[in-house]
Amino acid sequence: MTDTAATRPMSCPVTHAPASAGESALPQRGTVDPAEFPGAPEVDWVAPGELATDPYPTYRRLRHEAPVAWVPAVNKYLVTSYHECHEIECDQQTYTADVGGSGATMLRALGGHPMLRKDDPDHASERSTINPTLRPKMVKSVWSEVFTRNARTYLDVLADAGPGAAELNRDYAAPVASQNLIDLLGLPDVDVEDMRRWSHAFIAGTGNLLDDPDIWVRCEQARTEVDALLDALIPFYDKHPNESMTSALVGSGLPRQAVAANVKLTITGGMNEPQHMITNMVWALSRHPDQQRRVSVDRSLWPAVFDETARWLSPIGMYPRQTTRPVVLGGVRLPAGAAIGVVVGSANRDERYFDADPAVFDISRPRRPHLAFGSGVHLCAGHWAAKSAVGEIAVPLLYERFPTLRVDTTRETRWDGWVFRGLTDLPVTWNN
Repeated sequence: MTDTAATRPMSCPVTHAPASAGESALPQRGTVDPAEFPGAPEVDWVAPGELATDPYPTYRRLRHEAPVAWVPAVNKYLVTSYHECHEIECDQQTYTADVGGSGATMLRALGGHPMLRKDDPDHASERSTINPTLRPKMVKSVWSEVFTRNARTYLDVLADAGPGAAELNRDYAAPVASQNLIDLLGLPDVDVEDMRRWSHAFIAGTGNLLDDPDIWVRCEQARTEVDALLDALIPFYDKHPNESMTSALVGSGLPRQAVAANVKLTITGGMNEPQHMITNMVWALSRHPDQQRRVSVDRSLWPAVFDETARWLSPIGMYPRQTTRPVVLGGVRLPAGAAIGVVVGSANRDERYFDADPAVFDISRPRRPHLAFGSGVHLCAGHWAAKSAVGEIAVPLLYERFPTLRVDTTRETRWDGWVFRGLTDLPVTWNN
């Protein structure tokens, strides 16, 4: 997930959700001594295996019992409520993205310090280099045609697989997201399978909280291959710039290590999240045929489908922050240097923030900002590109080509992950 403030959907400071009956507003920072507040409760019942299978029951219990809690199973303070997650994003001085120590899996996975793990002004300096490539005007004038071409190519692949054997992730979502990313980054002669393998390796490394050595082996192999590719591309783009993100990073004058780290950061989030958004949208609509029928007769509803799916099934479930000083968050004391997991997958279903039942998928839901793409200065830079590539092109064209598309319930559907969550297998069928 790369980031920018250019398309920030919500402002800081935090807009507080209405307090529940009998609940008083929390003291503002700077008006209290953190030592006067209790430490965060320790929660020993969270099971990483259950999170990977279905995190939402655990999230709901945490929101109700301990929305800011120390969880030994993941060696972090997990923050699961909307208000506190948003507060963290709006305060770089207290909650830094520059996480350190043994929990900094992203830094190890990518072999460098990308912009996502920096605060301003360093973060803003690197972010500004790619903003022009990903702004709505550039997406519309340059990238929409590319996204459409790639979608149509893999619609043919899906059709060739046939309604009895098609698997949406393998035959469409992954290669479309992969080719879109290859083109956005400007990586010539890269195969979609190599891009997918690199992305999965970096994703696994970034989420490797349990320090699995096999994951690190795959991650290091992917890093070596991408670095070798960049050794040739960086001098090329120095002399032959174009609209790609890699060209923009090279042309900014950033040192090679920063260029490489940010390219690998984009590979990490730039394929996996759009891929999961395609399959998530189809899965959600297949489970809600009444809403699918509405969209089929009113194409103007596609942006609402994209936005509600991103909230309901957030592809990024959690990302890290670290406290720079003692602070009170959600009425409990956190020490300086505390490793925090900002669980936006839970915050986006917070009953105290959203007006209607947030556990329900509803494209008619009253619009409120969510955190699926981050917020504040770390709002995902690929937000507009994803909306175009997935919400306006890949999924609408999919249903245009296959109007009766639906999940094939005779074959197994598989989900995985909570730090990054998505469908690994989504069998689909349609009427010939």
